[in-house]
Amino acid sequence: MFDKILIANRGEIACRVIKTARKMGIKTVAIYSDADKHALHVEMADEAVHIGPPQANQSYIVIDKVMDAIRQTGAQAVHPGYGFLSENPKFAEALEAEGVAFIGPPKGAIEAMGDKITSKKIAQEADVSTVPGVMGLIEDAEEAVRISSEIGYPVMIKASAGGGGKGMRIAWNDDEAREGFQSSKNEAASSFGDDRIFIEKFITQPRHIEIQVLCDAHGNGIYLNERECSIQRRNQKVVEEAPSPFLDEDTRKAMGEQSVALAKAVGYTSAGTVEFIVDGNRNFFFLEMNTRLQVEHPVTELITGVDLVEQMIRIANGEALSIKQDDVKINGWAIENRLYAEDPYRGFLPSIGRLTRYRPPEEGPLGDGIVRNDTGVFEGGEISMYYDPMIAKLCTWAPTRGKAIEMMRNALDRFEVEGIGHNLPFVAAVMDHPKFIAGEMTTAFIEEEYPDGFDGVTLDDTALKRVVAACAAMNRVAEIRRARISGTLDNHERQVGDDWNVALQERDFDVTIAADQSGATVRFADGTELRVAGAWTPGDQLARMTVNDAPLVMKVGKVSGGFRIRTRGADLKVHVRTARQAELARRMPEKVPPDTSKMLLCPMPGLIVKIDVGEGDEVQEGQALCTVEAMKMENILRAERRGTVLKINADPGDSLAVDDIIMEFE
Repeated sequence: MFDKILIANRGEIACRVIKTARKMGIKTVAIYSDADKHALHVEMADEAVHIGPPQANQSYIVIDKVMDAIRQTGAQAVHPGYGFLSENPKFAEALEAEGVAFIGPPKGAIEAMGDKITSKKIAQEADVSTVPGVMGLIEDAEEAVRISSEIGYPVMIKASAGGGGKGMRIAWNDDEAREGFQSSKNEAASSFGDDRIFIEKFITQPRHIEIQVLCDAHGNGIYLNERECSIQRRNQKVVEEAPSPFLDEDTRKAMGEQSVALAKAVGYTSAGTVEFIVDGNRNFFFLEMNTRLQVEHPVTELITGVDLVEQMIRIANGEALSIKQDDVKINGWAIENRLYAEDPYRGFLPSIGRLTRYRPPEEGPLGDGIVRNDTGVFEGGEISMYYDPMIAKLCTWAPTRGKAIEMMRNALDRFEVEGIGHNLPFVAAVMDHPKFIAGEMTTAFIEEEYPDGFDGVTLDDTALKRVVAACAAMNRVAEIRRARISGTLDNHERQVGDDWNVALQERDFDVTIAADQSGATVRFADGTELRVAGAWTPGDQLARMTVNDAPLVMKVGKVSGGFRIRTRGADLKVHVRTARQAELARRMPEKVPPDTSKMLLCPMPGLIVKIDVGEGDEVQEGQALCTVEAMKMENILRAERRGTVLKINADPGDSLAVDDIIMEFE
């Protein structure tokens, strides 16, 4: 076995690999850029080597710098994680020339599966079900129209070298096919330097389901069942689960066997993932093969008990698989939510800054389930603008899907993140969505269910009353504490009234509290009574309560006259007042927000890359005004209406915070 491996990556996946290596008694080497000097993966590794500036193209993906780190430390093998150099055949070739083991597939397999046209041809030859289409290169728009008509609309026009949704168009008729061909070709050329285009049938009611495979160098190959990854935003996965709530055993077996056949056809070794599009009738079609460990691998590990990183290391060491296909079972259900540093209330724009509070839920067994959090950050650490916005993957496992969802809801409520924008409210909303609960989702789930973006969760009456009751009980505890501090009377309970008004979510409730040693009974004006218990004390930022013996977990902040409460995706300002205070509050005029309609504000912390207009210029609706870069993404800000630029407050190269004024209009 290897004595020392280098992890050619950063963040949560580097930490994940280090954990398994440590368990196997293998020393680890981390690499880091200037931005990651104090990163968690650097702290966890046995050794760490600095490899350059923050930009990935000057550090993490510079093969020569990684090779130098390998030579300095004497690492015998390299795990590439995902992203960066993980699917770069030149990196695999460089390692081979150096006599260093690549904990991944052979160079030839990476090359074959890295090209969409080549991979589909290989899949067809291996009798893998593929989407009807033309794999050959399309010469011009008229040929694209002819082929599209023969296949039958709708069709997908795709760039061979594409990824991340670039170079991709859907056409429903001849005109759209003609226009889509040229747009895809132009976009592919500018994004990938490769304008080759192919066309295939567009699958309706599509679900994204993938098969995990493991193959060794001794001719053995197995599949470890499937993962459902249909909930995606802009072709990026957000929620994954294993197994899929949609597949039956026959479909699972057919997909698994075809996946192994494809892997063997390209001489694949290590862990890999074969991705399929599955239609509403469980017809499945090969999409692509990812020749690396997948982000969502933890859910497979949770339902099979197989450590995929350990298997990758053992395979790279020349060992034969010790697991047979009959050994692979489906034990329970696992769900993964990706925690992104992005603000769902601002169109999911990237968010950077310091994590002033980062308290994931406790990991490990919990009741009859398990909580797991793969992360690469820590409280007090910085979320950089230079890398991918994913900072953690929260997973839950339980014997059934329903219990796994409920565990995830409670785990999300216990996850404390402050200092940056994050998508915890959004994934919490998904966990409560009827279609997700029913397992009735397609890859268009987010687009269809949140067409205007995400603007928070509105709690129904039942959930709202639970929060009201809990906040009323918490306020009573806070009032008693204030009475003790004032020290005006010995009998403190006489100072705290029983009747209160609780206002939240543009509603208010009159309640009466009857407290005793074990909790409080909160009675509403309509006669409803809720029993509240919990050990919350003023200053606690997490309230673990029960309401009528059902758990309620809330993140708690202080606002004047009440609390800021976040639970189940809702973000609420809760004011608890006496009857007289409530009457006066109703008479208070509403505070009008400042008028920013004639300003272009920076929507996220980022770097101004380009200013497209000058002072005095007249701009039209939709015209590009400037470009802001954050987390490897360039965001073009456009004019919302016609106007004239009065003043420009920023220059290219400036780093701006959220809501900094970029320019003003007359």
